[in-house]
Amino acid sequence: MGVRIDLHTHSTESDGTDTPAELVATAVAAGLDAVAITDHDTTAGWAAAEQAVRDLAGPGRFRLVPGAELSCVCPDGNGRNITVHLLAYLFDPNSAALAQEQSRLRAERRERLYEMARHMAADGFPVDPDEIMAGLPPDSPGGRPHLARALVNAGTVVSVDEAFAKYLGGSGRYYLPRTDTPVRRAIDMITEAGGATVLAHPFATARGPVVTADVVAELTEHGLAGIEIDHPDHDPETRVRLRGLAAELDLIPTGSSDYHGTNKTIRIGQETTPPDSLDRLVARCSGSKVIN
Repeated sequence: MGVRIDLHTHSTESDGTDTPAELVATAVAAGLDAVAITDHDTTAGWAAAEQAVRDLAGPGRFRLVPGAELSCVCPDGNGRNITVHLLAYLFDPNSAALAQEQSRLRAERRERLYEMARHMAADGFPVDPDEIMAGLPPDSPGGRPHLARALVNAGTVVSVDEAFAKYLGGSGRYYLPRTDTPVRRAIDMITEAGGATVLAHPFATARGPVVTADVVAELTEHGLAGIEIDHPDHDPETRVRLRGLAAELDLIPTGSSDYHGTNKTIRIGQETTPPDSLDRLVARCSGSKVIN
């Protein structure tokens, strides 16, 4: 079967349903050789995940790649600004500029979640904004999936996907915008913190507007290290296009499940990264180390 590596997963520290330790246990049980923890705008799960590697996997049997996912604003190449996501790996979590920006983003995400829940409660939906916030880990940014899960638990919808489709998506009545980090600044901050960045699910049109290939090229010139190709939201034709783009720009190709536990139907390890791609990422980084 070969070495199996999943470089995009989420825990309860952001919008997944597995704790960091459970995430590692799930990855080990699925037969993975390495997993990255990439919660939104936080590194709060790193320590617990690292301890789980030592407790559950044993020395040298499994690798944990510390990371995070950053929401960024980016020109799309067609005259608009859109949201893109950067996967950041092996950076120094104590970098002052990065820590300050992540703190701002977490605070804004929490305020946004509370306001969305408050508006829904005012309209008669059976959700309690204070209860939702009380259920978040202290350093978690929170997010729309927490509100979606509350709607599922209340019986208002049958799934998180339905909650997004009806109420919480970008065109939904209860959607509120947020102020994301400019993508070039995010790349700079991660690079200065000794890490490397990969553009997540870049051509996933089902998620909304996407950037052009020219924008990807511009970001590569600015220091982008890689591009996520094998992702559940990329069809075969899109993957072929992205492989060609990665080869043309000498970007590191990755593959990842974007696992969120029971908040999504995607299995951990459903998509994987070639071992040499992880080696290339590690070679670019000096901010933190792979845990094994």
